[in-house]
Amino acid sequence: MMFDKTFIFYFDPYHYDTVLNATTSATSGTNDLSDEMKTYYSDYLIDIASPLLVHDQFGQRHPIPRNGGNTIEFRKFSPLPKATTPLTEGVTPDGQALNVSVITATVQQYGGWVKMTDMLQLTAIDNMMVQATELIGDQAGRTLDTITREVLNAGTNVQYGDGTTRTARNQLTAADKLTVPAIFRAVRTLKKNLARPIDGSYVAIIHPDISYDIMTSDEWIDVNKYSNAVNIFNGEIGKIGGCRFVETTEAKIWAKAGATPGSGGGTAPDVYSTLFFGANAYGVTEITGGGLEHITKQLGSAGTADPLNQVASVGWKATKVAEILVQEYMLRVETCSTFSDGEAN
Repeated sequence: MMFDKTFIFYFDPYHYDTVLNATTSATSGTNDLSDEMKTYYSDYLIDIASPLLVHDQFGQRHPIPRNGGNTIEFRKFSPLPKATTPLTEGVTPDGQALNVSVITATVQQYGGWVKMTDMLQLTAIDNMMVQATELIGDQAGRTLDTITREVLNAGTNVQYGDGTTRTARNQLTAADKLTVPAIFRAVRTLKKNLARPIDGSYVAIIHPDISYDIMTSDEWIDVNKYSNAVNIFNGEIGKIGGCRFVETTEAKIWAKAGATPGSGGGTAPDVYSTLFFGANAYGVTEITGGGLEHITKQLGSAGTADPLNQVASVGWKATKVAEILVQEYMLRVETCSTFSDGEAN
C-alpha cells in the first residue's frame, strides 16, 4: 500500500492561543513552538519567498558564511588561453595556472514583522500564523529580489534602444521600443564577450509591458511551443534568437525618465530595463541555510513589556548580498513601451 507523504496541520481557531503557547518538552520548558512547528513554518516561509526571487535564479549561489564576519567571497575565473602548441611525444607540457580573482562583498541584514493581538487570534476564523507567514513571505521575496535587481541594473554595459542611435536614457522616446533587431544585437554582444549560455541559451529578464511589444513578432516562440524538452525557468514565457525570456513585474522601471517631448507638450515616457546575461555573470547568497529566517514571539514573551500576554509577533530576517562578477557577461537594454503608466520601482 502506498501512502501520501504530505503532512497537513489542523488548527482550532478558537483555541489558537494553545498553539501559540505550546510547550517544547525537548528544550527548556518555556512557552514556545515545538521544533517540528518551527521547521514547518521556516520551510513554508522559504517556499513562499523562493518563487519571487526571479533576479536571483541565474546567479552563482553561495551559502551564508558561518562565523566568518559580515563578508563573503565570490570567485571569478578568467578563461584559459588557447593551447595551440602541438604536444611533443613523450613530453608532458607545462601546467597552466588558474587566474582567480576574489570579489569581496559585505552582507547586510533585512527583515520585517507583524503584530498579532490575543483578541485577533481568538476571534479570527483563519489560522493567523499561516496567514501572517504568507504575508511576510511575500514581503521577504519581493524585498530580496529588489536588492538583487538594483545591483544588476547598476552594471556598466548598457544598450539604449536598438543600440544604433541613442546614447543615453533621456534620449529615448515612446518609439524606442524593444525590437527583434535590438534583441539580436544584445545577444551578439554577449557572444562577442564570450559569455557562456545558460542551459543552451542566453536569458533576459523582462517586464510585461515590454514583452507585450515583442510577443507578436514572427520570431517569437511561446514557451509551450518549444520543440525540444528543456527545464523551464521560473517565469519563462518564450524565446527569440537564442535568448529565453523570463517575465516579472519587478523588472526595473525608471518613471518618466525618457526624452522630454517638444513643443507638443506631454510627459516623458517611462524607461524599462531588460537584463540580458549568460552564466556566471553575478553571484547571490542562498536563502536556505540561515539566509532567510522565520521568527516567532509568543504571547507574553516580552515579559514586563507585555504584562497581560496581549501581543505576539511573526517576522522574517534575511542575510543578503548580490554582486556582479563579470560585467561583460551581462547587458542592460533600456527601452520604452507601448504603455507609459508605470511607476519607478
